[in-house]
Amino acid sequence: MFRKCSGAVMNRNYPAFIIKDGDDFTVFFPDLPGCVTWASSVEDAFDCAREALEGHLAAMMDENLDFPEATRIELAVPNEEDADCVVAKVLVPIMLPGKTVRTNISIDESLLLAIDSVAPNRSSFFTEAARNELSRRRGGSRLDVSR
Repeated sequence: MFRKCSGAVMNRNYPAFIIKDGDDFTVFFPDLPGCVTWASSVEDAFDCAREALEGHLAAMMDENLDFPEATRIELAVPNEEDADCVVAKVLVPIMLPGKTVRTNISIDESLLLAIDSVAPNRSSFFTEAARNELSRRRGGSRLDVSR
């Protein structure tokens, strides 16, 4: 049921529920008790869910804790008390970092100078840019509206 982080890149999609909570929207992850966030719109709630999931799993990694397997979305169910307030059931993608490896790349010199003018660390810049582009190309979430 649980898998320890092995150092390899891990891609997962954790199910989350977005519920209407007064004027706001709360997001919780049934597989990760305590991983909760909120926002004033459904769209912002999904963005906050990504950040909350990333932070929660990074903290688990720092504590050398096992990550729970992600429940298949069709099997994920909300808490009984929140069932009537569910607005959406979503899969929130996460890619946790693996072991850092050294690599050589070729890049336009003026582009590299522009990067150096705004980033104190090239590796961090390229890592962040790659994660953002991967997320953009993968298209974000998969919404389940079969409720």
